[in-house]
Amino acid sequence: MLVYYLITTLHVLVCIILILVVLLQSGKSADIAGAFGGGGSQTAFGSRGPASFLSKLTTAAAIVFMLTCLSLSLITTKREAKSVLDTTKGRATAPAPKAPVAPKSSAPTPTTEQIRKQQEEIEAKFKQQAKPAGQAAPAGASNVNVVPGQTTATQPQAKPEAAKDAKPAPQKKQ
Repeated sequence: MLVYYLITTLHVLVCIILILVVLLQSGKSADIAGAFGGGGSQTAFGSRGPASFLSKLTTAAAIVFMLTCLSLSLITTKREAKSVLDTTKGRATAPAPKAPVAPKSSAPTPTTEQIRKQQEEIEAKFKQQAKPAGQAAPAGASNVNVVPGQTTATQPQAKPEAAKDAKPAPQKKQ
């Protein structure tokens, strides 16, 4: 554990030194002419002069930085990896009980003819409920579906006395 703290301290110091050394260096074309392409040479990275003290210190700090990064990553991953299952210490849980399977229905699936007959019976019931007793259905109204509580274009609406002057509300088409 002592080695970990020593390497961490060295790593922080190297980081600070590396930041300072890089900020203290001037660029290869640091003057105004360098910003517009003047004063450059024909080489890709500018003229190659003798390495200064700051450039050598930058290289050394970068190498030490990489080594401390690698050593810290190796030290921290060296610990034994444990699973969540290892930390339960033998506490076994019972599996969840399975829900019973619903029995299959023995009733056969209705055919399209049976469904059509049921729909016709329901429509006939609604028509009988909508017709007042003793009145025949208007001509051509045999195909109109009448649902209780809704009005159709063939049924007259009773308007109250106060609503005679007001505009009629638009009716929904069925």
